[in-house]
Amino acid sequence: MAWADLRSFFTDTFPAALYRTRRWWVITAAVNVAAAVVVGWWFLAHPQFESSLLSPAEIDKLVNTDFEHYYSEFAASHFAALVWTHNAWLTAICIALGVLGVPVVYLLFENTVNLGFVGSIMINHDRGSLFFGLILPHGLLELTAVFIAGATGLRLFWALDRPGPRTRSRALAEEGRSAIAVALGLVVVLAVSGVVEAFVTPSPLPTWARISVGVLVEAAFLTYVFTVGRWACHRGVTGDVSARDAGDTAPISG
Repeated sequence: MAWADLRSFFTDTFPAALYRTRRWWVITAAVNVAAAVVVGWWFLAHPQFESSLLSPAEIDKLVNTDFEHYYSEFAASHFAALVWTHNAWLTAICIALGVLGVPVVYLLFENTVNLGFVGSIMINHDRGSLFFGLILPHGLLELTAVFIAGATGLRLFWALDRPGPRTRSRALAEEGRSAIAVALGLVVVLAVSGVVEAFVTPSPLPTWARISVGVLVEAAFLTYVFTVGRWACHRGVTGDVSARDAGDTAPISG
């Protein structure tokens, strides 16, 4: 890819695709965060159910060693590559299986339940500050990327099931090309979150400083989407990576 094409991708195609579909991934994020809170609250209110999923020894190991040591188990550079590969694969699956609908919902649900359950265990055993201190620095951007991938996959299913005035084949082709743009852009977003997770999350910085880094990175990404993406959409960019070849010159309603 030539420099001009790369620049166009990150100033037009990718942010436009995210901005055009913002309602989908903002709602997806809100629903999943709310569900994680509900799951966590339920387990906190019914702590006896912890033992039905994990043994006392497993809970003790998770709370006192495993959760914290996970972020410093490997060399930072190796860990960054490992995290990036795993999360890129997860987002790719969400988008690739989007036309089926159910697999995307399942992946998001599994992720949400795990987050709420682990969080409840850590809080219930007085390790809540450690949990949030290790999750928030990288998790804000990482989870945003996962929610965007899930929402993008669900849009593919919606385009197939409810194409509107477009034919199903055209709707799926247009949304599919936009989904490819999102998938490619998220590779870079997840690389950033992987670097934060490897170098900032386990660092000796105070908790407030590590969380501040996560908030700044997340704020920078959202600012990018809602400024650069909005400008691109106003110029008629839809996020379709093959817009010129397909002949699309006007935004498609999301």
